[in-house]
Amino acid sequence: MSTKTPEKHEFQAEVKQVLDIVVHSLYTDKEIFVRELISNASDATEKLRHTQLTEKAVHDADLKLEIKVESDEEKNQIVIQDFGIGMTRDELIENLGTIAHSGSKAFLKAIQESGEKNENLIGQFGVGFYSVFMVADKVEVFTRTWREDGEALCWTSDGSGSYEIQESDATTQRGTRIVIHLKDSYKEFAEKSRLETIINSYSTFIQFPINVNGEALKTMSALWLKNKKEISDEDYKEFYKFQSKAFDDPQFWLHFNADAPLEINALLFTPTENMEGFGFGRMEPSVSLYCRKVLIDEAPKNLIPEWLRFLKGVVDSSDLPLNISRESMQDSSLVQKLNKVITKRYLKQLEEKANKDPEAYDIFWKRFGIFLKEGVTSDFTHKDQLLNLLRFESTYTKEGETTGLGDYLSRAHESQKDIYFLFGPTRNAIEKSPYLEAFKSRNIEVLLTFEPIDEFVMNHARSFKEKSMTSADSADLDLEAVAPVTETDSKTEALNPESEQSLCEFLKTTLSDIKEVSTSTRLINSPAMIVNGDKMMTAQMKKMMKAMQKADGMPDADASIHLEVNPKHPLIKNLATLHTSKPELAELIARQILDTARVSAGLIEDPTELVERNYKIMEQLSETVS
Repeated sequence: MSTKTPEKHEFQAEVKQVLDIVVHSLYTDKEIFVRELISNASDATEKLRHTQLTEKAVHDADLKLEIKVESDEEKNQIVIQDFGIGMTRDELIENLGTIAHSGSKAFLKAIQESGEKNENLIGQFGVGFYSVFMVADKVEVFTRTWREDGEALCWTSDGSGSYEIQESDATTQRGTRIVIHLKDSYKEFAEKSRLETIINSYSTFIQFPINVNGEALKTMSALWLKNKKEISDEDYKEFYKFQSKAFDDPQFWLHFNADAPLEINALLFTPTENMEGFGFGRMEPSVSLYCRKVLIDEAPKNLIPEWLRFLKGVVDSSDLPLNISRESMQDSSLVQKLNKVITKRYLKQLEEKANKDPEAYDIFWKRFGIFLKEGVTSDFTHKDQLLNLLRFESTYTKEGETTGLGDYLSRAHESQKDIYFLFGPTRNAIEKSPYLEAFKSRNIEVLLTFEPIDEFVMNHARSFKEKSMTSADSADLDLEAVAPVTETDSKTEALNPESEQSLCEFLKTTLSDIKEVSTSTRLINSPAMIVNGDKMMTAQMKKMMKAMQKADGMPDADASIHLEVNPKHPLIKNLATLHTSKPELAELIARQILDTARVSAGLIEDPTELVERNYKIMEQLSETVS
């Protein structure tokens, strides 16, 4: 109800064009207008709170600082009211008559220049306000400034290019009340449940109470902006469950702030369980991006590396140059800076956890170590930090216990230039393989890797602290230069040089599909083994190459096999005699030795021939005995 004739004003030049962009093109989701108006109400209330600290005379000083939202489905209206700083006539013209003018931005600049700091201002009042015209055909803004001598005013517009301002006695309370007359096609927003859903999605962490139709919504304090000393463990756990919609407690959390290269307030949680490990499919990123407590993106791309997708929590940065809709960021390089800062700080926390609380880190590793391994294979920037966090079982640890690469090197022989590893399906299978014999006899530690990703990890790692990652089944290993043999059977004689040469020639002729045959200085108890010419070429990679070669019609991968035989082993010594006396049986045994070596190397796919040949050998041997 007005007391004077309204004053008609035209919007600033080119307003119609700008309004058309705001209403029809700027925002993806129409519901954003609720977020913008709630944010503006929060800004206005925060400004009043700040003003009360410096001004003695404030109109309606006893009014509760809260935000009220009322919906009326019959009238097709929404009312959003705050008891904040309010606006004068000049401020109405300046803030609502000028598109893209930001009263909050100017206020923030003012208090920054005065040497103070306020994280609770959201900003961008002008354009955010005009998002309401996406859903409204008329908007009334009733406002009364905080000053005692202020006047109550009403600003009215249909968003077509002009507005009216007049005195009003509809409200004498300090603050701003916005009455939104919804278009018929947007009646849904007048539903109480719809409004509550939107507010809960975007404005959960607004610091002032929000009431919808007289009922208080459950809001949560923006914990990430608080001093860590004021927050209890229970507060962190409650926040985690609320923000992440989780039922379990977090394993641990990281709460930090930074001023450079960007202003960041972050609260990151490491869950207790790895849901991917339970077969629930690939996890989606769960770290939300906020700007001064207002949700910008629930799951922004590239905010954290893909391999940290198990993290949950909040990152808030007031330095983000948002576009005028707040729906996206203009400079992706800033997101990359955020990514680097967050990743670096989280890895630092893991390093501290591994050093100061190894038992807790061991629990983390068993559940989330697979993600760090993924990081080694995909994130060159953080590879060195990640390598320091890797854990593996080894020939020096008990089953189920792990060791890091740093600890491995602390036990390495002085002349050792490599970090040795061996891949296999299980620890038992690896320990019984012929490849460890030379290492055991010299007390050289070998890392035991079981997961398929481990091969790719070692391949991408290449080295750690200038020590090369080397597979223990590699051909050119000079272990004698690392350490002498401590276990040996001096009574066992090897084949003489002539017999060795004759046997190798026989095997090369008989097994013509392989590349090389030689006698071994590494084998102790096993008769033979297949070695790799490439230090990093593991059995699984050989299988993949073999499959690709078959698919492409390329030569069989067996053409690259190098077979080493133990000249001291009874079977090999007997074969050296047998290939001249019983060549047919010797050929069967030779092929059986090769296929058995393939089994140990994890290369055999179809054991049918091996089984059939085994029966033939037994048949011939039984005929000899009988």
